[in-house]
Amino acid sequence: MIDNKHSKPVIGLALGSGASRGWAHLGIIDALSELGIEADVISGCSIGSLVGAAYAAGNIEKLEDWVCSLTKRQLVRFFEINLSLNGFVDSHHMQQFMNNFICDESSVIEDLTKPFSCVATELLTGRELSFTNGSVQKAIWSSISMPGLFPPFKYQGKWLVDGGLLNPVPISLCRALGADIVIAVNLNNDLIGKHLNKQSKPSEKEDSLFSSFAETVTNTVKSYSGALFNSSTDIETPPGPFDTIVTSMNIVEERITRSRLAGDPADILISPRLAHIGLLEVQRGNEAIKEGREAVHRMLPEINFLLEKF
Repeated sequence: MIDNKHSKPVIGLALGSGASRGWAHLGIIDALSELGIEADVISGCSIGSLVGAAYAAGNIEKLEDWVCSLTKRQLVRFFEINLSLNGFVDSHHMQQFMNNFICDESSVIEDLTKPFSCVATELLTGRELSFTNGSVQKAIWSSISMPGLFPPFKYQGKWLVDGGLLNPVPISLCRALGADIVIAVNLNNDLIGKHLNKQSKPSEKEDSLFSSFAETVTNTVKSYSGALFNSSTDIETPPGPFDTIVTSMNIVEERITRSRLAGDPADILISPRLAHIGLLEVQRGNEAIKEGREAVHRMLPEINFLLEKF
């Protein structure tokens, strides 16, 4: 038992899954840092594992600078149209991105500046698998392998996919790393049904190149790609297959998150309002970061109350 009068509590940060909405994690980390709150241990799921690894490796500012400068033209390079690959993400460009902004290929979890863990799902058995040692990049690849976008990742003879299928907000991993206080981030709190809502469209000038690419994807895989890059749709038109799949995944993940939070609640739960950002609208990082900051400020009374107890 920790002696609160003489010991500093170990603060854990659990970063949840949420695809492009995950850039809100950057704003949350910034805002907490401005309040003098630095995580001692970090856990992540899917996009949370990527941001968490950059934080634990000391590269969070470098990652944020890249996110804030990202354009649709640059984003197009991360996708390739090849159905035989079981996913749309260009692994070569993704690998370069991780080398440049997360950590190099030789980095191992044990050598990071902060204790770090992330979660993946074993495809064959449906079991949860957590990473607390070994290759950082392999752990990230395993955790972010969202079905349909990434192919399953083979690690130590096991096929692994996105950890969000089992543990979207990995509070349990933070506890296992020794956290006394866990600040958790739930990116999917307000998503149910919102993916099908009509959203504002980007300007013609901004969207010209990206629309051309999206059209190519659409022609290749027909209606399955209609919602990949833009969350807008006609509310009077029946949802397409991809819309239905994404919304269904949102429902499942949101229900799993509620169940996991009920059994192992965070001390502080931060829930940014991100329903307006689509699944792969990665170029909207500035909006997500801003909302992450604002979400922290909305929780200031609770954060201050909790920390005062220690």
